[in-house]
Amino acid sequence: MKYALLRLNNRDFWVRLEGDQAFELSSAPWESEARDVRRVAFDSETKFLPPCTPTKIVCVGKNYREHVKELHPGEEAPAEPLLFLKPPSALLPPDGIILMPPESQRVDFEGELGVVIGRKLSRPSLDEARAGIFGYTPANDVTARDLQKKDGQWTRGKGFDTFCPVGPYLSTEDPGKGMITTRVNGQVRQQSPLSLMVHSPAEIVRYVAGIMTLLPGDLILTGTPEGVGPLGDGDVVEVEIEGIGVLRNSVKARG
Repeated sequence: MKYALLRLNNRDFWVRLEGDQAFELSSAPWESEARDVRRVAFDSETKFLPPCTPTKIVCVGKNYREHVKELHPGEEAPAEPLLFLKPPSALLPPDGIILMPPESQRVDFEGELGVVIGRKLSRPSLDEARAGIFGYTPANDVTARDLQKKDGQWTRGKGFDTFCPVGPYLSTEDPGKGMITTRVNGQVRQQSPLSLMVHSPAEIVRYVAGIMTLLPGDLILTGTPEGVGPLGDGDVVEVEIEGIGVLRNSVKARG
């Protein structure tokens, strides 16, 4: 099943997608009382929003071995998930503009699989963590690489407004061994089976929820494969998760 969060006529609402039809829901799809309200017709004014409502965005670094090699030669992938946070204010909808801050001379794309939590989780078992995942969505962990290296920690380099594009679709189907592909101006820059993650989504959720309580709508980014690189003014970056959809955003230098 696929879902999306839409904005139309200054109103935000969830829809369930079935083929080329959309049905408005009475509440967020992970809520037990969610039901169809009416069929919705798309038009030019319909906007897709990030399909999550996070109190927190938890991210995982160095979760693909080849990515570790390209940025940290000689290092091994962490034995446990390496965590950092993005603020919810970094969220950017599909087709939104990634703004490159003047403080940075290098802003990178990082295509990732996003995981949206569907129930409250605190110190779950692996099976409980897996059951607590409501769905999956494309995401882009945009990073000011030079500031990340300069600061020695990742908050500033990862936390600028517009640095977390997500969407457009939220799928309840586990993408399993599907592919993640990132394109810049139509050219493939990243492509990897999701199965090459060091730590699986369920393992990551269990680990995170052992530290902090996860709430419905929270978002976890599961790491990026090799091939990350810089974005430039006017670029168009796409992150595709096989079987889910394509997240597309343009890039602009902030004046």
